[in-house]
Amino acid sequence: MSDLVVSTQGLTRRFKEKTAVSNLDLEIRQGQIYGFLGPNGCGKTTTMRMLTGLLTPSSGSVSVLGRPMPQYAEPLKNEIGYMTQIFSYYRDMTVLENLRFAAEIYGMPRRKSADRIDELLTTYDLTENANQLSGSMSGGQRQKLALAATVLHGPKLLFLDEPTSAVDPETRRSFWEQLFDLVDQGATMIVSTHFMDEAERCHKLAILEHGVKKADGSPRQLMEDLNATVIEVEGEGLRQVKHLLDDTPKVLSTAQVGARLRVLVDKSETEPMAMITSRLSDFSNVTMSVQRPNLEDVFVSATKGPAQ
Repeated sequence: MSDLVVSTQGLTRRFKEKTAVSNLDLEIRQGQIYGFLGPNGCGKTTTMRMLTGLLTPSSGSVSVLGRPMPQYAEPLKNEIGYMTQIFSYYRDMTVLENLRFAAEIYGMPRRKSADRIDELLTTYDLTENANQLSGSMSGGQRQKLALAATVLHGPKLLFLDEPTSAVDPETRRSFWEQLFDLVDQGATMIVSTHFMDEAERCHKLAILEHGVKKADGSPRQLMEDLNATVIEVEGEGLRQVKHLLDDTPKVLSTAQVGARLRVLVDKSETEPMAMITSRLSDFSNVTMSVQRPNLEDVFVSATKGPAQ
């Protein structure tokens, strides 16, 4: 039996004259956390809405859990969980009331749902908040509630749309540990993010820009395959160095990181260090070194070209 959970071919969605997602091919396998990485407006949410059956593609095909979408959106609703960007539960209801309401929506038997809710209150440290109005909770607590409601019915596939965009780093780290617990229990999930550190946690990811997939693969593979050499420049006058290198052919990007300038040079340049050294001949107080790529380098390189 195939472990392919999501498959798309030529997936496209247009809104009048605007193409939000263009000719997207995906293969997402069981037990993966698959990330969509890109800025706001790059097509992440539109793609998720098509994969969940909430939006009909303009062209192309979608298969989710072996069935075509959106035709099977209703039969699949008990096998899918979708956590939206914005907290979508009732702020004037308590945590317990929200979870009971979600259980009713999924048609869960009362006794089964009561046991499951007790389990999730414990798992997500919400027991003491059970009778608290969700509108009075912190962003991190509401995030836990939203995740608990999303997994309440034990879905095989989870869609999490920028789930940590409004919480602090410690809460984000804890949230990701909970996601890996769910994967260990057999779940597959698709997560959209614009945080590089979150993207690095994914088993595989697609980099999106203007609705176009610019690259995909595991974070490690994407970094190893980067079509650029990374050079760091340290010393005096970094702003002047940056402006000079910005106008240099084959320099894809320059970005200051603290007291260093991170420079991406196209791999077609066979002597990148010599080229940069020659370009900076008038700067006597700078040093240079080749560095290992990171995921931000991959993102910058992948999205450097014009929109398609």
